[in-house]
Formats: sequence, structure tokens, C-alpha cells
Amino acid sequence: MNRRVAPAPAKPEKTVAPPPAPRAPARERPRARAWREHHSRSFRASLQRLAARPGATALTLLVMSLALCLPFLLWLLLDNARALGGHLDDARGIGVFLKPELDAATAKSLADTLRKRADVAEVAIRTPEEGLAEFRSQSGFADALKVLQGNPLPTVLIVTPKVVAAANRGAPAIVDELAHDPHVDQVQYDALWRQRLDAILAFTARLAGVLAVLLGLAALLVVGNTVRSDIAGRAEEISVMQLLGADRAFVRRPFLYTGLWYGALAGLVALLLIVGVEIALAGPLGQLTSSYGERFAIHGLSIAQALALFGASIVLGWLGAWIATTRQLSFGRPR
Repeated sequence: MNRRVAPAPAKPEKTVAPPPAPRAPARERPRARAWREHHSRSFRASLQRLAARPGATALTLLVMSLALCLPFLLWLLLDNARALGGHLDDARGIGVFLKPELDAATAKSLADTLRKRADVAEVAIRTPEEGLAEFRSQSGFADALKVLQGNPLPTVLIVTPKVVAAANRGAPAIVDELAHDPHVDQVQYDALWRQRLDAILAFTARLAGVLAVLLGLAALLVVGNTVRSDIAGRAEEISVMQLLGADRAFVRRPFLYTGLWYGALAGLVALLLIVGVEIALAGPLGQLTSSYGERFAIHGLSIAQALALFGASIVLGWLGAWIATTRQLSFGRPR
């Protein structure tokens, strides 16, 4: 008797795994490793070449560091001068010497009238007694003043005008009005010299900027000429590398690290020179500030300024080397 064989159950289909992501070609890994090794070797070899010729390296570093530290020293001088000018803003007050025959009531009435003006910030009254006491305490002639029969000093009004706009560089209009007042004997306004100081500082700041550009170009040329001489001395080695298929980036890399080392070392030397100048001038500057009652303080190079000098030095060294190598290699194989 024939039996029918039941069909076997269908097997579940196997899910096919997605193909693995394509890996980077094997040749890229050795290339990346060779690229890193060449950077590391160029970094060390460039420093060793500088150490092998200490005389020429020291001369180049000294020229670069002097070119870098001079503009920063001038900027330090400007910063301290601006700080001094900021402490002297109180000198914008107007001294109004009233006529000796005026009594205290008239002086107070005139002061109240001036306080109502829109261009006046403050008015202070200094009586003859207060002026004489201040003169005795500050002049050193206290004993000599005892022979005076009376007080020869008049009443003085200290008028502080409101801060005028930067475009108005002249004296406030109230100075001329007070000079023609019948109650006023003399008007003293000493803030004009402050405006001259501002003009001098602005000119010096522009001069510092021009000097920084010129001396930066000088440092750039020094590095470029040094690297150009180095390229000329290694002409045969570079020719062999180019014959073996080295591209311009491979040939340029050791010289770029040379420029970087020049910039970094020159920046450190420039910082040391600036610190030396600060130490040498610390004593005389301390005596100068103490003579002014230490109303302002002389500050040195800040951390941000030191980092800016160091970074600018590195950039100049690297840029000078890049310009020199690019220019030399653009002519073909060095001879």
C-alpha cells in the first residue's frame, strides 16, 4: 500500500547580514604613519641643526628678539602714561579766584548761581582760612607765615565742569565767561595741558604701530634670509629627495620647523629682555611714583601681552620660513 509522504516544512529564510562598511585602504595607514614620523623627525632635526651652529643661531635670535621687544616696550610706556593721565583727570577743575574785598555771602551766592548751570558738575568753596591752612601744611613755611598780620589769600571757587565731548578739544565756554565776571579776579584752568598730553599719546601710539610693523618685517626678513641660506647649503640633499619623488610639502616641512624654532626661541629671549628692562628701571620708577604720593602704579608686561608677543614671534618665524622655501622651490631644484 502506497503511503503519501507529507512534504517537509519550509525552512525559515536566513537573514542576510549587511555587508561590512568598506575599510580604508591599507596603504593609507602607512602613509599617515610616515607623515607623523616625518613631522616628528623634522621637529627634532631642525632643533639639532640650530644647536649645531650656536654662533649663527644666537645672532639671529638676538636680532629677532630686539625687533620684537622694542615695540612692546614702547606700548608698555604708553599704557603707563595713559594710566597716569587717567589719574590726572581731576585736574580739569577751574580755579576761580574772587576779588579780596568780596565777603563770604557774595562768594556763596556766586557759587549757588554757578551750580544751576547745565555745564557745571560741582562747585566747591575754599575760604581764605582753609587756603592758608593748606598752604602751611604743604609749603613748609609754617613758621614764616606767623609774621603775617592778616590773611592775604582770597576766596577760591573750584568749579568742575561736566565732561565735554571728545570732539571739543578747547577750554569750556564757562572759562571765558568767568574771566569777564566783575566778581572774579583771576581764572586758572590747567586742563589744557591734559589735552596736549592726549594728543602726544595718540601720536606715540601711532608711532608704536608703525615701528611694530617695520620691525616685524625686519624679523620676517631675518628668518627668511637664514632659511634661504640653509636651503642653499642643503641643495644636493633636496635635489636627491626631489629625484626620489618628494613633493614640495615634504621638502618644505623641515625648514618650516626651523622657522618655528627661531620664532619660539626669539619670543622667549624677547620676554627675558623685557623682564630685564623692567628690573633695571624698577628702582628709579619706584622713586618717581613715591614722589607723587603713590597715586598711580607702574605696571609691567601682563600675561596676555606676554602670550601675544610669544605667539607673534612664532607666527613671524613660521611665515618667514614659508615665504623663503616657497620662493626657492618655485625656481625648481636648488643648485
